[in-house]
Amino acid sequence: MNIHEYQAKQLLKKFGVRVPEGRLVEEGSSVGERAEKAAQDLARERGNSVWVVKAQIHAGGRGKAGGVKVCKDLPAVKAAAQEIIGKTLVTPQTGAQGKVVHKVWIEEGSSIARELYLGVVTDRAVSQVVMMASTEGGMEIEEVAAKHPEKIFRVAIDPTTGYLPFHGRKLAKSLGLTAEQTKEAVPFFGGIYRAFMELDCSQVEINPLILTTNGNLAALDAKINFDDNALFRHPDVVAMRDLQEENAQDVEASKYELAYIALDGNIGCLVNGAGLAMSTMDIIKLHGGSPANFLDVGGGASKEKVENAFKIILKDPKVKAILVNIFGGIMKCDIIAEGVVAAARELQMKVPLVVRLEGTNVEQGKKILAESGLKITSAEGLTDAAKKAVAAAAGK
Repeated sequence: MNIHEYQAKQLLKKFGVRVPEGRLVEEGSSVGERAEKAAQDLARERGNSVWVVKAQIHAGGRGKAGGVKVCKDLPAVKAAAQEIIGKTLVTPQTGAQGKVVHKVWIEEGSSIARELYLGVVTDRAVSQVVMMASTEGGMEIEEVAAKHPEKIFRVAIDPTTGYLPFHGRKLAKSLGLTAEQTKEAVPFFGGIYRAFMELDCSQVEINPLILTTNGNLAALDAKINFDDNALFRHPDVVAMRDLQEENAQDVEASKYELAYIALDGNIGCLVNGAGLAMSTMDIIKLHGGSPANFLDVGGGASKEKVENAFKIILKDPKVKAILVNIFGGIMKCDIIAEGVVAAARELQMKVPLVVRLEGTNVEQGKKILAESGLKITSAEGLTDAAKKAVAAAAGK
């Protein structure tokens, strides 16, 4: 699960991480006037005379797409808010379709001396949380890693000890901070680590992390992703979910505990098991097709779950064929076959349907499909299934 920048900053602030103050303005009537008032309130409380109007979407690269405006007077704030809200921003992370801006964050301006980078992720190679720092703040970290990998400094944190002051001092040294700045940096970095751990995050990224002209550290931007499997422990975080930022099918799938990700192809995939789903998409590509989605119904999928999975796949108008690939272990093939037949009948399925079953009760499952009277193409093996699905999608 992702959240907006302003929400990430609100969470980090609770862990003692300094962030610029701001006000949220959402779409609706009198957007410009409300933005202007928000800026006035900030000026009165904080004494600033420069504001930054920032589009709030679940994607990076907003500034290059015109989603971040520095304003030096109130009329400029009003004009920027009116321009950005309702605008479709196209960035490398949104794809060509872009994302519509529904809200902006009016933030006090910051006096920046240096732009740095700090990130926290789980490194599966070492089975530890790793904090990363770089002097190349404000740039895409992937670009830095590709062109200047030596400029990314990493500190792995042993889970038995957690974050300790020496970790912070190492990070501060890599960033070239002075002794006085390091005193502030150690608890600052510690707050970010605690946020990562206590909120069950999968990623925390501060880019840029700024050093102000007063010598203080602050998170000028913030991105936080969460481990979906741990969200039941954080109802306050779940309440931050913005459904407008998510694909409609993704939202629908989450209601039925289906792992679904929309893609750009035309072959719908219904598979049990994440690894098998990835293999299915790979072999479709190998034989010249293109998957329309990743969809894992899970090891214990019920007949109802299969029906709902079909409904979600068919909501994508690009889908020209569907490939069902099931390995019956916990989930028996005959149960899956019953779900496939029931869904095909209820939905009056028009697109070609290719089904490959293996595992527990496979013969019973194949018999159910064969006796259904429906146009269902059975496949023997994954290669056969992929070839038939690609041909069906091409109208052959």
